[in-house]
Amino acid sequence: MLDTNNITKKIKMNKQNSKLLMGNEAMGRGLVEAGCRLIAAYPGTPSSEILGAVVANRDETSHDPLHVEWSVNEKIAYEVALAASYTGKRAAVIMKQVGLNVAADPFTRSTYIGTKGGFVVIVADDPGPHSSQTEQDTRLFALFAKAPVFDPASPAEAGAMIEDAFRLSEQYEIPVILRPTTRICHSRQNINIGSVKKDGATAAFEKNPGRWVATPAFLTGLHNDLNTKLVNIAGRKESYPIRHYGDGSSKTCVIASGMAFANSFDLFEELELTEKADLFQVQLPFPLNSSFINNINEQYEKILILEETYSVIEMQLANRSIQGRSDKTVPGCGELTPDVIHDILVQFLKLDIAAEPSPPPARGRRPSLCPGCPHRASFFAIKKTFPKGIFPSDIGCYTLGVNLGAVDTCHCMGACISQGAGFYHSYAQDNGNFPTIVVTIGDSTFFHAGIPALINAVTQKARIIITILDNSTTAMTGQQPTPQSGVLVDGQPGNQVFIPHIVQACGVGFFKKCDPYDINNTRKLLKEADSYIRSDYGGVAVILAKHHCLMDKSNTIQQPRFRMEISDDCIGCGICTTQFECPAISLDEEEKQAWIDQDLCCECGVCDVVCPTGSIKKVEGN
Repeated sequence: MLDTNNITKKIKMNKQNSKLLMGNEAMGRGLVEAGCRLIAAYPGTPSSEILGAVVANRDETSHDPLHVEWSVNEKIAYEVALAASYTGKRAAVIMKQVGLNVAADPFTRSTYIGTKGGFVVIVADDPGPHSSQTEQDTRLFALFAKAPVFDPASPAEAGAMIEDAFRLSEQYEIPVILRPTTRICHSRQNINIGSVKKDGATAAFEKNPGRWVATPAFLTGLHNDLNTKLVNIAGRKESYPIRHYGDGSSKTCVIASGMAFANSFDLFEELELTEKADLFQVQLPFPLNSSFINNINEQYEKILILEETYSVIEMQLANRSIQGRSDKTVPGCGELTPDVIHDILVQFLKLDIAAEPSPPPARGRRPSLCPGCPHRASFFAIKKTFPKGIFPSDIGCYTLGVNLGAVDTCHCMGACISQGAGFYHSYAQDNGNFPTIVVTIGDSTFFHAGIPALINAVTQKARIIITILDNSTTAMTGQQPTPQSGVLVDGQPGNQVFIPHIVQACGVGFFKKCDPYDINNTRKLLKEADSYIRSDYGGVAVILAKHHCLMDKSNTIQQPRFRMEISDDCIGCGICTTQFECPAISLDEEEKQAWIDQDLCCECGVCDVVCPTGSIKKVEGN
């Protein structure tokens, strides 16, 4: 396990002025202490709590106003924060690793054009992955875009590196990435609470079309300047990796960064390796310090590189003696957990220690939508109405509709609408016949990336049904508000943007709203939508399935509640547990009898229409 206090000995702890904080909270506090003046983000695990931590510390910034926002998507968040940097103020943008794909266009150009005020890009990676479509490595993205990147090994380092990143950005007028990983974001550690920097800067945008507009004629020169910046950054003494164990006399070394270093550090003590090899921590994996590259290649005969998840350090060292990802000493995917690194060190150093057996996989119930989740009712209605349909879906808790047989594809934010259109056009080529295609997309995802796809589907005459699952929040990442809620990140009122207005403005010919709890009515509207898309004047049909998320407990109080019971005439068909899959309902296979766990049941009453024999009933008087 990570010993966060050991690996941050250089960060002196003031016990009288410290707090136990999660890594995300430490970074949020770090942004406030650094005098950052504008912070934009889009929620995504494992980064979601950082902006909330900023808001929690915002009352200490009254001397320098701080603007914070949940932007509609990562591209917009990046552009908002970048413009603030152009005015000379410190700014930051926060996202997860796949969010950087969305922001790739402004990100890659901004390294050429540069910045003015300090500009920090926090991108939380998810090796494993635990809650992502990929386990891509932002450090390699940074190498591709030519942006410096810090790789913290503990929550304390993640918080402390914020100021270092701002200073580096200001010195070289370049975006700087801070790249925590899931284990850093969600670990806890005592963190020094410092004073908040009084910035005092006023916005001063200096017009310079040759730089800020940068037509192709200027880009070669800007690219050359960028290359020079990277050479200078790689030459900084401050970026030389730290040797934690060894005295430099060994011919064997282990080089690690981020969480892989934290786990290696603990194992060096546990396995008594401190005299067998030198251990280096790389805090700035790109650009890797040029003197370090030369010294490693000249001094060491055996080199092991431990990094998550791609060969970024290994690539820059370019030494044939290296053991790591390239020669398969280190697995090509997955987290470098303590047990994985343990076995790698045993093999690399030829230790007389038996490899630790892998623990058996944990068994338990598969992830499922919460009891009373309105999405379950929507998916049940869709599958029941169109058993042979095709069901593209998207990123969110509603991806769990796959358990109900109502999610056939899930690619990336907003892709479900485009893929639904693609399915239609491919099938329609075959004599004009096509299956019913029902797309499902969440309200937050619709705002994020669904609108352009909807416009395209309408324009290209796709005949598909789009069901917008509107639970009035960004549920999967922590209940952040959507543009439709009209609430800002700090709870203050904002301007509302309504989904029905957007849908109708996109030219959709069929638009209906329903409460998915009313499964019979939802099925009725789905059938009407299917008739519309198959009519002579048909096109895209949209159904807004709107019911609040029950993770906000105040919503359970506001809605009607019904105590549900299952009568003895239950035949044990399993429809309520397999096709509806409410966690509050279980099936006794031997007794052929379903039963309701009243402690889990939220008393939504939806399941009374699910049972084919009518055995699930509302109890009178409730």
